[in-house]
Amino acid sequence: MFYYYFKKIIFVSYTLTKPINMNKFLTQFRNEDWIATIIGALLVAAVIAFPTFMTNIYVIFAAIGVLAALGLMLLGNNIKTMFALSYTVVFLIALFAQYLSGLSFIKTTGFEAVFFSVLIGLLIRNTVGLPKWLEPAVRSEYYIKAGLVLLGTSIIFSEIMKAGALGMVQAVVVVISVWYFSFWIAKKFGVDKEMAVMLSSAVSICGVSAAIATCGAIKGDSKKLSFVVSIVLVIAIPMMYLMPYLAKLIGLTPEVAGAWLGGTIDTTGAVVASGKFLGDVAEKYSVIIKSSQNVLLGLAAFAISIYWSFKGTNKDIKPSASVLWERFPKFVIGFLLASLVFSLFLEPNNAKELGKVAKGLRETLFSLAFVSIGLETDFRKLFTKENKGNIYTFLTAQTFNIAVTLLVAYLLFGNYSYFN
Repeated sequence: MFYYYFKKIIFVSYTLTKPINMNKFLTQFRNEDWIATIIGALLVAAVIAFPTFMTNIYVIFAAIGVLAALGLMLLGNNIKTMFALSYTVVFLIALFAQYLSGLSFIKTTGFEAVFFSVLIGLLIRNTVGLPKWLEPAVRSEYYIKAGLVLLGTSIIFSEIMKAGALGMVQAVVVVISVWYFSFWIAKKFGVDKEMAVMLSSAVSICGVSAAIATCGAIKGDSKKLSFVVSIVLVIAIPMMYLMPYLAKLIGLTPEVAGAWLGGTIDTTGAVVASGKFLGDVAEKYSVIIKSSQNVLLGLAAFAISIYWSFKGTNKDIKPSASVLWERFPKFVIGFLLASLVFSLFLEPNNAKELGKVAKGLRETLFSLAFVSIGLETDFRKLFTKENKGNIYTFLTAQTFNIAVTLLVAYLLFGNYSYFN
């Protein structure tokens, strides 16, 4: 017995003192998840250390380009002069999309940069096609994951409290009920689980951002993501105009109307624009509710990633901590760390200002991602018979969302003014 335990002690001591195989240790970081997360983290650090520089468009162009190129080299890609040319063209398209969305007459329509990014990419892909020289920098998931880390800088815990208890109650009730209804109805229409999860997150949480986060969490197909983004943007525009009209028609108070708009319209720009149609109070409430739902994005991505890690595991392999860690999307770690740093280690006003700088970088990365999605997608294949179930799912879930959110908004905000 003594000899047995003596051997165990020697074995454990040897294991603990055995030199770490650095090559093996570093190899685990040579995948897109980790590289994109590290790029996002470096950009967050640059925002904190050099905020003034990170608002300069030339610095943003160089910083993202250099980091993206180095990351692709670490992933084993052959980076030559074609990447520089390809990246420059994709960046210019993204910049043009941001310019279009910033024009005053377009701002009033609610069209955001992401809309033009996808549209321009789709036009190129579905007319002249994707030239070989343009392929190296067309990396939608790569940019998306890095951008999601920067998204964490906008989720400040102190801001959550400002959203108000009622706003959070509505967000939680609506997100959970609509998500599960959407997932259930997707099964009825024969939609596959991957698409069902992305559609459910988009319609229930916060539209495009939720679709992006969910796609990253489940390592989803970028073509499916492109479809979800397309339908979110297509449906959000008429809703932006119709819902304020309906709110007036049925005589909703500004508080209830704003809460209704914020909980149902899936893009932030369209929410703000629709709220403006009903006045300042409605606009404030719409932003409060939209912000509350955005706050839930990190928690939702975390929960979905854990769920998918187990559901996506081969049935012959017993789920374990190592399997969970291998499949766990690393951008969630970056997202949470960025949120914690900006919430706990920075003065609130400073965090808010730096968050605006980070937002510029994030929007640029997302624009690059959506230009890439457009360039990767044959639009003619999106709205086919195969996608009929996806379209019916989204429209049915959105109708349910409108009804449930109206009921919850009325119960919580009827005859109650949070701002008075």
